[in-house]
Amino acid sequence: MQSNGTNVRLSLMMFLQFFIWGGWFVTLGTFLGNNLGATDGQIGMAFSTQSWGAIIAPFIVGLIADRFFNAERILGVIHLMGAGLMYVMANAAGFRDFYPFVLGYMIIYMPTLALVNSVAFRQMADPSKDFSRIRVWGTIGWIVAGLVISFVFSWDAPDAIAAGDLRNTFLMVAIASAILGVYSFTLPKTPPTVSSTKKLPIGDILGLNALKLLKDSNFSVFFLSSILICIPLAFYYQNTNPFLAEIGVPNPTGKMTLGQMSEVLFMLLLPLFLKRFGIKMTLIVGMLAWAMRYVLFAYGNADDLVFMLFVGVALHGICYDFFFVSGQIYTDSKAGEQHKSAAQGLITLATYGVGMLIGFWAAGQISEMYTNAEGHDWSTIWIIPAGLSAVILVLFLLTFKNETVIYEKE
Repeated sequence: MQSNGTNVRLSLMMFLQFFIWGGWFVTLGTFLGNNLGATDGQIGMAFSTQSWGAIIAPFIVGLIADRFFNAERILGVIHLMGAGLMYVMANAAGFRDFYPFVLGYMIIYMPTLALVNSVAFRQMADPSKDFSRIRVWGTIGWIVAGLVISFVFSWDAPDAIAAGDLRNTFLMVAIASAILGVYSFTLPKTPPTVSSTKKLPIGDILGLNALKLLKDSNFSVFFLSSILICIPLAFYYQNTNPFLAEIGVPNPTGKMTLGQMSEVLFMLLLPLFLKRFGIKMTLIVGMLAWAMRYVLFAYGNADDLVFMLFVGVALHGICYDFFFVSGQIYTDSKAGEQHKSAAQGLITLATYGVGMLIGFWAAGQISEMYTNAEGHDWSTIWIIPAGLSAVILVLFLLTFKNETVIYEKE
């Protein structure tokens, strides 16, 4: 079992990793629409850069982290590069200037999600028990970023948005990225699991060996469900901050951290829930929460029904932990020892990649379709992903067989 000192080091890694992501991604739609004059379709393009990065991520991780270089060193180099790109994005004059750099940033950032998981998992004797205790610090990092934006600097206040203060989020993240870049070189050594001198088929070199997991029918159902459920999930990431700001909810970024605060609670409850109810029920509860959240958004408002919006945001903890985090644990349990990084990259491709690529495009198109003189017809926009989530839940319920998460020891 890893020492307390190692736990602290891994926890700080997770804190910085998700402080960086939460520090600019939540307010991206609001920034682009208000400060760079981007259309809903262009905002969808910007969010889709996350998906292009996630699609490329398994190949980068499988080619480099599993074969040639230590994962923690790759992590350090990427975040140092990311600091420079964030600085350039902060100074972009328009969407055309901004887009190439956000695309480049997300192509190098998304592989780090698999890398931090690999660094963490390799230090753990029992990831199903230990991972959530480390990963919860990533959620805390995201919360701190949102609170700083809303309640320390007030960059998302109406007058501050009009003045362009959301540009400062990119500068804040550039500093954090530089810190994590340097810090990564001090993390526990995570060497390649496959010898660089061993001759392997090209599919193995690129990390495509993880596709062998799809021969397992249950994992195939999980993989397909992961793609589909991330289509409605994209609506949350792309539209929630602009939605709350447009209808007049004060400090929308800070209040959106209610979702991450609930993540902390449910992250700690996740091991108990997995042990008591199994992986199938855990994933089902996560998908059910997605459908409920969008219904609450569709019928809530900024006045007497504002509590519905807050409950919908707070459900994010169940949505994320019970599907994404449990899915990462499930994927790690199914992967062979040599291909754990590639397996994490594969599930990143399914969720943040293919599913959200479709979802961000759909969210942009639907948002433009339901734009009116006052802004947007948000009730209609939100009811669409609610219905889609419900359909995916029923299909998963009928086709996925419950199983126990088991780790093979060397």
